[in-house]
Amino acid sequence: MSSNWKKNLMLFLSSQNISLFGSMLVQYAITWYITLTTQSGTMMTIAIICGFLPTFFLSPFAGVWADRYSRKTLIALSDSMIAASTLILAVLFLTGYDSVWLLFAASVIRAFGSGVQVPAIGAFLPQLVPEDKLIQVNATNSSIQSLVMLVSPMLSGVLLTMASIEAIFFIDVATAAIAVSLLLLFVHVPVHAKALNRQAVSYFSDMRAGFDYIKNHAYVKHFFWFCAIFFILVAPAAFLTPLQVARSFGSDVWRLTAIEITFSVGMILGGLMMASWGGFKNKVHSMILSNLAMAVGTVALGVIPVFWIYLVIMGFIGVAIPLFNTPSTVLLQQKVEEGFMGRVFGVLGMISSSMMPLGMLVFGPIADLIKIEWLLIGTGLLLFAMGLFMLGDKVLVEAGEPILKD
Repeated sequence: MSSNWKKNLMLFLSSQNISLFGSMLVQYAITWYITLTTQSGTMMTIAIICGFLPTFFLSPFAGVWADRYSRKTLIALSDSMIAASTLILAVLFLTGYDSVWLLFAASVIRAFGSGVQVPAIGAFLPQLVPEDKLIQVNATNSSIQSLVMLVSPMLSGVLLTMASIEAIFFIDVATAAIAVSLLLLFVHVPVHAKALNRQAVSYFSDMRAGFDYIKNHAYVKHFFWFCAIFFILVAPAAFLTPLQVARSFGSDVWRLTAIEITFSVGMILGGLMMASWGGFKNKVHSMILSNLAMAVGTVALGVIPVFWIYLVIMGFIGVAIPLFNTPSTVLLQQKVEEGFMGRVFGVLGMISSSMMPLGMLVFGPIADLIKIEWLLIGTGLLLFAMGLFMLGDKVLVEAGEPILKD
């Protein structure tokens, strides 16, 4: 580990959050442009599919790339690809080609870029950070990202009223250029060992070896199964709460904005709490606490009749999420061999990008037949049961124990 790891880390996190800021501005601008231009549920569904499916299909390939090649270079290339597509989109819009289908195409390219970035970043951080600092670093980064996601929709909305969507596209290109420059010119980290060696096996053999590694790694296999179930069960709380608010409390825009803001503020506070506290000594106990808290919060969203209390619960759920995300990420970074890190994070990307949309294929139509409140209560109770199963899973609990050093 380089002695100036703090400098490298600060530059890396700065570059990634500058890039995230531009990307989130564009993502909200595209979503709202499609909403206001088409006012079509079908078009919004297509937009969601364009944002999720490419990541799902690319993630296992991207995981292999993250293990075979320089992770820093992959992050820079994916950022550059996203910026190039945004620049082309801006030029086309300026010249009068402002079809919604161009936005769908841009969303697909951006999703491909994200599919490359996520496993590369997850695998790159342990190269930058000493193992005993991973909790604080991941938690701090979570808070910064939550702050970016809090500011981005508000600023994107202001920019759309004051300027054109093309101006937002150009902001994204500029932030990506700054991020890539910071990363390539100032972050100096040796390439991981596997990327330095000539690859002795074929590309698809590498991918198959990654799936075999996950299948034979007890903790990773158990954790991924729980993740798949978890993402399905949180789908109603993630996607249907705005519709619930519109139906039960009123369709005022400020109400929909309020739930986004309180949730993001909760995420910021949860990240700061994890950065200062670090969670329980057994990291899985922190994950279980988070799961149980989200279960209680999800049930509460289904029974609370007062809007301001509903907002408090939404913030409470936001606080709970970093208590799951941070220790679970760190455990993967600690338990997985460096040569398989990219492939493991690639499969995690597949799970996280596919399970919630799959859940919505079930919960979405049901929400038109029964009250969303009943869906929230039911999935909340199932989340609570899942938390108890996690507590009884010896493989998970033993993996969460702190590593004893001689």
